Amino acid sequence: MVWATGDTHGSFTRFEEQYFPEQREMDRDDYVIICGDFGGVWSGGQEDAEKLDWLEDRPFTTLFVDGNHENFDLLNALLVQEWHGGKVHCVRPHVLHLMRGQVFDIGGRTFFTIGGAASHDIQDGILDPADPGFRETYWSMRRLRRRFRVKGLSWWPEEMPTDEEYTAALEALERASWKVDYVITHCAPTRIAQKVSAGYCPDVLTDFLEMVRRRLDFHYWLFGHYHDNRYVTREHILLWEQIVQVI
Repeated sequence: MVWATGDTHGSFTRFEEQYFPEQREMDRDDYVIICGDFGGVWSGGQEDAEKLDWLEDRPFTTLFVDGNHENFDLLNALLVQEWHGGKVHCVRPHVLHLMRGQVFDIGGRTFFTIGGAASHDIQDGILDPADPGFRETYWSMRRLRRRFRVKGLSWWPEEMPTDEEYTAALEALERASWKVDYVITHCAPTRIAQKVSAGYCPDVLTDFLEMVRRRLDFHYWLFGHYHDNRYVTREHILLWEQIVQVI
């Protein structure tokens, strides 16, 4: 079985047996995919370790693409392995990060993955701790309830794919003859994002995904990021707290 859900932000309560009883029939060859903003690799401390150990103890294998709210310094320092035809970061033996621009064979189906997204909660800027006057600016913006983040603490430029990752994605899709069963992303292609929110502003990643959407032969596209649960179109499924069966 393969299930999918949306952003977890480091909170895995939805995977407790009382909320996800289907896991009683699952084993390590069954999977739950998180569509970005996993958040389980965040501080690198004891709290992370306890949450990840708890997740590792679930009967299934947890897979995730990255969102924009990840600690990319820690995530990208993890061991890279080949798994089911693509590259993963091994967080725990059964907690795996599906890296960007990969095609995986999972349960006899093909999954194209590319995480990342542009943060939409930084309207008032990104502060750099190395800048003079950082502390004064930080506390002033906190008092004024500004929407900002801090570089290297709550925001990383790696939230958006690099040119090399876009290239890897195109090469993987060429090898797959531009045909897969499922697409797993964090944000949506431009046209789909604009259906979710009429005022949504496109960016490099959503435009890239729009190009992929127009060219790729696929059955379903699952994504998170927008904190809602709904079918945007028949093929494009927005997930947040809901866990849905894919296979």
